[in-house]
Amino acid sequence: MRALLTSSGVKNASINDALVDLLGKPIDQANALFIPTAIYPFPGGPAMAWHALSGQALPQLGWKSLGILELTALPHIEEDAWVPTVRDADALLVWGGDPLFLANWLRRSGLAALLPTLRPEAVYVGVSAGSMAATTTFVETYPEPPRGTDGPFETAPVVFETPEGDLDRLLVTGQGVGLVDFGFIPHFAHPHHLDASPANAERWAAHIPAPTYAIDDETAIKVVDGAVEVVSEGQWRLFKP
Repeated sequence: MRALLTSSGVKNASINDALVDLLGKPIDQANALFIPTAIYPFPGGPAMAWHALSGQALPQLGWKSLGILELTALPHIEEDAWVPTVRDADALLVWGGDPLFLANWLRRSGLAALLPTLRPEAVYVGVSAGSMAATTTFVETYPEPPRGTDGPFETAPVVFETPEGDLDRLLVTGQGVGLVDFGFIPHFAHPHHLDASPANAERWAAHIPAPTYAIDDETAIKVVDGAVEVVSEGQWRLFKP
C-alpha cells in the first residue's frame, strides 16, 4: 500500500499532483473512503467531523465516489459487510484528531491488520493524527492523561518553551500501525501549534527511535514501496534518531 502523509490535507498543487501520481489516475476516477474517527475525543467532535466531510481539503477533491468508514462501528458488524468495500477503495482518507485514540481503533476495528493485504496501488492519505497513526512510534502532547484508549502508551511530563511562556504538557509516546518506518510530527512551526515549534519538535523527535520528519501544512511525505519523497512548498526538517 502507498502512503501520502500530510499535516493538513491537500493544501497546494504539489501535494495534489503527488496524490494523483500515487493513485495512477485522476481523482475524479478514484473511489475513496473517509475515516473521521480520530476527531471524536475532542469537544464538538461530531460537528468537526461534519465540517471535515463537507468543507475541508480531502473529501472535497472531486472523487468518483466517497464513503464514510467509521472504525468504532466495525467490530460490531460482519466483516463481509465492510472488508470488500475497503479492498475496492483507491484511497483511505484518514482524518486528524487524537492519534492515540485513532491508533487504538485502527487495531480494534481490524483495519490495521487489513492494510498490508490491500492492493499495492491503494493509497493511505493521512492528515495530522491520521499520518501519525501510520507510523510505528509517535508522540503527542496532552494537557492531562488521555482517555478512551486501551492501547500501549507511556507518558512523561514535559515543559515546552514558547514566546507566550512555558507550556506544561504530558508527552505521550504511542504505538501506531507501522505502515511506514519513520516518525512524523505535523504542524511544524505553525503559530497555533507552539509545541511543534522547531525547538520543541526536536524534543518530540528525541522520543522516537527512527528518523522523524517534522512538516508544515504545505508539505507532505510520499511513500512508494518504502521509498520516501518529501513534497513541499513550505518547510520541514528531518531529525535523526
